[in-house]
Amino acid sequence: MSNSSSITQFLLLAFTDTRELQLLHFWLFLGIYLAALLGNVLIITTIACDQHLHTPMYFFLLNLSLLDLGSISITVPKSMANSLWDTRVISYAGCAAQVFFVFFLFGAEYSLLTIMSYDRYIAICKPLHYGTLLGSRACLHMAAAAWVSGFLNALLHTANTFSLPLCKGNALDHFFCEIPQILKLSCSDTYLRELGLIVFSVCLISVCFVFIVLSYVQIFRAVLRIPSEQGRHKAFSTCLPHLAVVSLFVSTGAFAYLKPPSISSPSLDLVVSVLYSLVPPALNPLIYSMRNQELKGAVWKQITGFLLKL
Repeated sequence: MSNSSSITQFLLLAFTDTRELQLLHFWLFLGIYLAALLGNVLIITTIACDQHLHTPMYFFLLNLSLLDLGSISITVPKSMANSLWDTRVISYAGCAAQVFFVFFLFGAEYSLLTIMSYDRYIAICKPLHYGTLLGSRACLHMAAAAWVSGFLNALLHTANTFSLPLCKGNALDHFFCEIPQILKLSCSDTYLRELGLIVFSVCLISVCFVFIVLSYVQIFRAVLRIPSEQGRHKAFSTCLPHLAVVSLFVSTGAFAYLKPPSISSPSLDLVVSVLYSLVPPALNPLIYSMRNQELKGAVWKQITGFLLKL
């Protein structure tokens, strides 16, 4: 038996024990990570450098890319390093840092996606008030609120989780540190306190989800009242990328945390965790650049400008 004070490291779940498959996992994750890195850095650089993109929608998209870049950088490099060096170890401090930043970045991202739905609602349903309701100061305050809410939520959960006594070993059934897996190692009834915090967080997430749904109900009603087909297509084209990103983020996260215990297994949990931690950060830049001609043109301009300088 051991407790949390004597635990100096945790053991993460290995994808495989076969050396060839470990190297395959390393190269596969490296490809996904580099794609996410390239896509998000391109969007951040393009929006920051192009004056035409200094609007609320692209300001929030820049913040989304920063969060995606951070979230995939917290989990993937460590997993890649473990496969490359054939180890499962993560330090106690490193595990706590992973838990904090995963909660921080994913929580802030969900808050930001909620704010982005409000941005689309104002742009389509109240276009005459867009400049007033979403001025530069209002955008800064909303983005800051998303980051601060994620930070406070992560601080609360991390401090509470790592104050619990752990006496059921140090092996986690996950490829990165996650609170539900750490709670399984707890030997005290005080873990119910953390479960209460998780329920509270789920309630907040549900409120945000309802807000997003109601926003899009109003958006679709307004778009369908637009008389010209070209106008409807233009309005939909500004909403569909955000709607696709929200759907991807919510569906993968909801399945990971709300799937019935009867279908849960280590292999399925591993696949699902890969989906919600890797797929959204890698696909979000592609989703936005594919559907947004203005952004696509600006990104291509940045790329060609960079190549001409070489």
